[in-house]
Amino acid sequence: MSCFIKTSQYCIDAINQLNEWVGKTISWLTLFMVITTFVVVILRYAFDIGWIALQESVSYMHALVFMLGTAYTLKHNGHVRVDIFYQRCSVKTQAWIDCIGTLLLLMPVTGFIIWSSWGYVADSWAVQESSRNSGGLPGVYLLKSSILLMATLLILQSISLFLQNLLVALGLTEPLAQESSLNG
Repeated sequence: MSCFIKTSQYCIDAINQLNEWVGKTISWLTLFMVITTFVVVILRYAFDIGWIALQESVSYMHALVFMLGTAYTLKHNGHVRVDIFYQRCSVKTQAWIDCIGTLLLLMPVTGFIIWSSWGYVADSWAVQESSRNSGGLPGVYLLKSSILLMATLLILQSISLFLQNLLVALGLTEPLAQESSLNG
């Protein structure tokens, strides 16, 4: 059992570190979005210059923040959750609920996202899809690939959550302090 705990903890730590790094790195795009939007507005209204690629880059960054920040948000318990009964349960019962929810809801939905978007992304790569707008950004296929990357990071984080909750549910470890804030 000790080997299982050590291996599980190693996997949990590795996955958590990956998603922490991705989340903190991708969060910088929000600053770049603000700066880029400011530049677009100044160029348009002060100099009467419109630059489609610059405008589209804001959409690309926005999409990346949401797609690649999903697993980070899950790691920090930042998604909306309706817990009418959950909050009244013991820590072990909550861990079992989280295990079941991860196995029966999160993993299948994430698997479906991968399955249903695979062809969509592959078709985009096959034609090296770029912007429909003249002067727009090339590489739409790269942006669409973030769907698969999001699902992969989410699957990894769901494995981490499942293992964390399983260890708690079985009484093998103490629960981690609940991270309800995305700050820090």
